[in-house]
Amino acid sequence: MDKTYNPQEVEPRIYKWWEEQGYFKPRLTTADGAPNERPPFVISMPPPNVTGSLHLGHALTATMEDIMIRYHRMTGDPTLWVPGSDHAGIATQIVVERELRDEGTDRYALGRERFVERVWDWKRRYGSRISEQNRRLGVSCDWDRERFTLDAGLSAAVREVFVRLHEEGLIYRDDRIINWCPRCASALSDLEVEHEDRPGKLYHVAYPLTDGSGQITVATTRPETILGDTAIAVHPDDPRYKDLVGRDVVLPAVGRHIPIVADDAVEQEFGTGAVKVTPAHDPTDFEIGARHHLPRIQVIGFDARMTAEAGPYAGLNRYEARERLLADLDASGALTGAEDYTIPIGTCERCGTVIEPLISKQWFVHMPPLAAPAIAAVREGRTTIIPERTIGVSRANCGGATASPHGTVPTDTSPWTAPTPRPAPPAAVPISHRTPTCSTPGSRRSCGLLVRWAGRSRPTTCAASTLLR
Repeated sequence: MDKTYNPQEVEPRIYKWWEEQGYFKPRLTTADGAPNERPPFVISMPPPNVTGSLHLGHALTATMEDIMIRYHRMTGDPTLWVPGSDHAGIATQIVVERELRDEGTDRYALGRERFVERVWDWKRRYGSRISEQNRRLGVSCDWDRERFTLDAGLSAAVREVFVRLHEEGLIYRDDRIINWCPRCASALSDLEVEHEDRPGKLYHVAYPLTDGSGQITVATTRPETILGDTAIAVHPDDPRYKDLVGRDVVLPAVGRHIPIVADDAVEQEFGTGAVKVTPAHDPTDFEIGARHHLPRIQVIGFDARMTAEAGPYAGLNRYEARERLLADLDASGALTGAEDYTIPIGTCERCGTVIEPLISKQWFVHMPPLAAPAIAAVREGRTTIIPERTIGVSRANCGGATASPHGTVPTDTSPWTAPTPRPAPPAAVPISHRTPTCSTPGSRRSCGLLVRWAGRSRPTTCAASTLLR
């Protein structure tokens, strides 16, 4: 025997033997062959991204889940831990684009089909890294049921649920201001935007009243967006501007007439107390514009260059347009001052590019009917959320095996017996919409009816008492 313990020599061999013996599969029959009547226990692994290696957070999550899985397995419960990985679309795209850049090309030169194939090739080369790292951690998943979020079955399930939610009005499409990364050519969630303070300038620009009786001065850190202004807003209680509300001003450098409106969103203490309203390029301005029925004029495009709406500045990138516009405003006397100012800047967490707030049609979830049952559960001290009915995906829609051009996920052929259905939820609980929910990990209480994922048929009973087959 070696004097020191060498995990590389011992643990992979033992883990492989465990896997070959089927110890990580749910035991649906007892030792004497009778059906296992104990309530099943199931965990679906939160899928890590295929773009890198596991980190400490993954190890902590895997450890906690493995403790629960092994406990229920040792008590005799039919226990299943479903492993998987996530395609992490944008993150994977960035990694592949770096490879292409090193080769002297880009995704536009390749074209869509060849670029998609390169992404799949990258996944085939590196996607197994996560699974092997999980094995090295010793997690006791049923690896025959491993899933990838772009497998045909999962993709079909997502489409099916998406369409059903849309038909119920829970998912809708509308124009909103989004975080747009011009480099990645992608919308970013708020969580994908890094915020940092940078030194900048606060510019003061005078807008003359159309009747020539005076002017109103606004302060802005982004003078290039002046070209998209459709109003000036002041606070309704600001005595400085009460007599100006409802009058028009001339937009500098453009000559367009725009109104002065009163809105509670204006901070009287910021700058001059009067703010330019550019509904197409700022979230707050977008809301002000909606309340006052202002037009939305997009002067910065998705490539971060000025659009045709920017007039003589069209085609310039946003920073070139800023410098030229400032020079023109200064020459005309409209630029009345500038002061040093610390500007909070949002950047793309993947590439560091300054994000551009732009209007785009995006999909949104109508939250009130989904949040109401969760709020009720908290107020009533319940650990479960009771939906009205299931959002189901049948085997006919998804198929038993999830075959794709990039690999085939094996069909589960193990025997299975449906558990005894739970009683219906009490009528006293008000439900307005069906809602996908889940129970607290480890709980065996009824948690309502869940999605039947990826073509693996399952009864419409509590998630914690259901095997994903």
